[in-house]
Amino acid sequence: MASTTLPGFAGKTALITGAASGIGASCARWLDSQGIGKLILIDRDLDGLGRLGLSCSCENHGADVSDEIFWDRMDASLSELDFAVVNAGIGAFGPFAEHTMKDWRRVMDVNLDGAFLTLRTSLRTMKKSGGGSVVLVSSVTGHKAVPGIGAYGVAKAAVSHMSRVAAAESAQDNIRVNAIAPGGADTAIWDTGEAFREAVQKHGRDAALQGLAVGTPRGKLATSDEIATNIGYLLSDAAANVTGTVHISDGGFSL
Repeated sequence: MASTTLPGFAGKTALITGAASGIGASCARWLDSQGIGKLILIDRDLDGLGRLGLSCSCENHGADVSDEIFWDRMDASLSELDFAVVNAGIGAFGPFAEHTMKDWRRVMDVNLDGAFLTLRTSLRTMKKSGGGSVVLVSSVTGHKAVPGIGAYGVAKAAVSHMSRVAAAESAQDNIRVNAIAPGGADTAIWDTGEAFREAVQKHGRDAALQGLAVGTPRGKLATSDEIATNIGYLLSDAAANVTGTVHISDGGFSL
């Protein structure tokens, strides 16, 4: 991935959840290009982590981010951490009236509880090691009501607010916390939606993705690399005065 070099990454350690694909994988590649010293990568797809082909030192974990026992072990083993990208998430489609409690709980377990557990461990470790920078991946659907993805939008709204509270609590410990709220991005999360899969079968993936961009002034979805570059800025020393923000990167969708 081509990128502009930003200050503050050389030789340091970063943690990324949901790192085997999409935005998480792009963040891993971007940080690798910035000279990061070590990446701690977490995803249920352990094989996918191994296929990233990164040049830096990598510590890969095949784990579910909603597993509290896993994070308890990480609390005990992590001695230092400079950056964290709280990215892991799953899609959810359908109106509230059609959600089962199991549907609702599954989304909250990963997208909210998993984000909380990741954030908690990251903040604890950064406090011990003298500071750091965290970016949580929220969504524009946590800020703009979009029918048909209610559980996902509610979880992401909570992630955005969690980032603001954490920023207020952590500034005295030299820890910056921000969130990014992407609009539509070309990632595998769409493949969990039945309507999208049907559109792919009928028209092909490129056309199906273009259909998702209807209503976005930019006229297309973001790439995961574009979102990773936004996240990289928020992590970096170039954003040293930026904390407690929710950066919307949606091609104008929220207009």
